[in-house]
Amino acid sequence: MALALSLGSRDLGHVWPRPAVGCVLVRDGRILGRGWTRGQDGPHGEAMALAQAGEAARGATAYVTLEPCAHFGRTPPCSAALVRAGVARVVSALEDPDPRVAGRGHAILREAGIAVEAGLMAAEARETHEGFLRRIQQGRPMLTLKLATSFDGRIATASGESQWITGPAARRIVHLQRATHDAVLIGAGTARDDDPMLTVRGLGIARQPVRVVLSRRLDLPDQGLLAQSADKVPLWLVHGADVPARRRAAWTQKGAVLVEAATGADGQIDPASAMRALAAGGLTRIYCEGGGTLAATLLQADLVDRLIGFTAGLALGAEGRPALGAMGLSRLAEAPRFELVRSQAAGPDLLHLWRRRS
Repeated sequence: MALALSLGSRDLGHVWPRPAVGCVLVRDGRILGRGWTRGQDGPHGEAMALAQAGEAARGATAYVTLEPCAHFGRTPPCSAALVRAGVARVVSALEDPDPRVAGRGHAILREAGIAVEAGLMAAEARETHEGFLRRIQQGRPMLTLKLATSFDGRIATASGESQWITGPAARRIVHLQRATHDAVLIGAGTARDDDPMLTVRGLGIARQPVRVVLSRRLDLPDQGLLAQSADKVPLWLVHGADVPARRRAAWTQKGAVLVEAATGADGQIDPASAMRALAAGGLTRIYCEGGGTLAATLLQADLVDRLIGFTAGLALGAEGRPALGAMGLSRLAEAPRFELVRSQAAGPDLLHLWRRRS
């Protein structure tokens, strides 16, 4: 199962809205086939493993990181494929909460006389499938918030200079992390100030994450890098309902996908509404690289599932720009808390990964 989880993780960020499922077929202690869900239109992990094993799959045990599907989607149901292949036993890590499956896959297997066991390495599987599970069960994607700061928690000098607080090793890791998420998220302020491209570079990866910008008025630079590349790399713009039709049309003509979300009492885009809209579009894993205001907004709304920090060994002082905007906290008990997963060196910098407390 550990191998199946590792295999399934290979295409994280490239399979949405599907789960990144891994599968290993074993008989008499010998691995007969391995597979993982390939892209948005490719085979599921079970189908790939069965194709490798061929006739040898008969009588084998399939280790699968999620209950085999029971419905026709972009591919035929994997539960039926396992039955046809004649496997003797299926061990799955989790039951699939998707209403189209939700126990039906296991039931199909049992009805065919296949032994079914569920729950092996369930905690590890929930972590791997977190984005898919949150979209199905909560109607929103998993959200990772990344902050690159000085030792004293600043993201730029008072004049706005921020390139580069962290070194090349940390920046390369950021590109790797972008590649394992469906989308990269920023706010309109970051889009205007930094004119970022938000693509994965230097890794030889062809399929790019969706670039998502929260911009209530769609008042973004129409000649910036995002605008110039909207017809080549996916660009989704989350906006309010009051954007003029001509401005919507201008961005649509550039190739952007417009996503309307509700606004809150402060007149800004409601972050929960934005996340629901992005989930409705199929996104399961979002990597936020926005500025301090957006980061604080997402934390206040309790939408952050993982924190990734890169801390550099320099200090910028109180006049530097803080990593987080105002959150209106008066007591420590009100502050969102996260559990440390791991920390490690990233060249001369420190990488630390946190996740929300369960």
